[in-house]
Amino acid sequence: MKHYNESFGIRPGAEEFPLMVVLSYVYACNSRCPNCPYNNSTIRSQHKGNAYMPTRTFRTIAEQAGKYGAFLRLSGGGEPLLHEDIHKHVNFAKAQGCKVGIITNGSKDVSKLVNLADVLEFSVDAGTKEEYEKVRPGLDWDYLNENVRDALLRRRDTKIIVSIINQKGVDVEQAEKYWGCADVVQVRKYLTWGYNENNSADDAPYLPPEKNLPCPWLFERLAIDTTGEVSYCNADIAFKNSFANVSKRTIKEIWTGPEFTEIREKHLAREGHKMKMCAECADWKYRSWNHNYWKILKKAES
Repeated sequence: MKHYNESFGIRPGAEEFPLMVVLSYVYACNSRCPNCPYNNSTIRSQHKGNAYMPTRTFRTIAEQAGKYGAFLRLSGGGEPLLHEDIHKHVNFAKAQGCKVGIITNGSKDVSKLVNLADVLEFSVDAGTKEEYEKVRPGLDWDYLNENVRDALLRRRDTKIIVSIINQKGVDVEQAEKYWGCADVVQVRKYLTWGYNENNSADDAPYLPPEKNLPCPWLFERLAIDTTGEVSYCNADIAFKNSFANVSKRTIKEIWTGPEFTEIREKHLAREGHKMKMCAECADWKYRSWNHNYWKILKKAES
């Protein structure tokens, strides 16, 4: 697959507002996955006092995103279903006009979200109980299976995706076959996020590092943490480079403002590597302009 074209720029539809707002919605988790950068860093302890996104912050984001029909992707530092207000929040976001995608480890009942969220993505990472218990310690393989099956039976229009990280110790082909009941089985690159040891079973790059091709994430998505802080890229999971807060500036102002304009211009000029944040990114080479979330959604819809 070709992962880039000859021209680069803002994604169609993202001229005024990001197509996707990636929320570090929760920093609490009920598993100790060895490939999780939050388990291999102090990020969670740094967010101990703000582990859950407050309703006020969520509503601010959803009200603005809904006007553009943007995707809210509940992901980030932990398990979203541990948030006690997730059902109220998703209901509110849908009422505003947002599309909502939730990434879950499948350890909590999803029945009330099945026909509420647009997309439910189960991070399964294995196709056997033995492999699962190694890569997803603390979670229940049998319950995960029941949860996915129940979601498939209940759903009307909600897309059901399962994702598998291509890491050592996992038979990815077998796992793909096992989870073939889902709309899409997404095989993800193993990412270090700057914190994990490299345990990849396929480290071939999508974007040749020597070409310094622009990173697509800067042209389509925005990252926000539980406190409303905004960073340039959701690869910056510690929000070390946060430069704005949604309580003080609108998302549109941030997205079209001077900070994003500068970094995009740097990338388009093939000078992204001259910016410290991007130069230190361990996973830039695994970004793809063509093999992405939008392609996965299109495949799920078909």
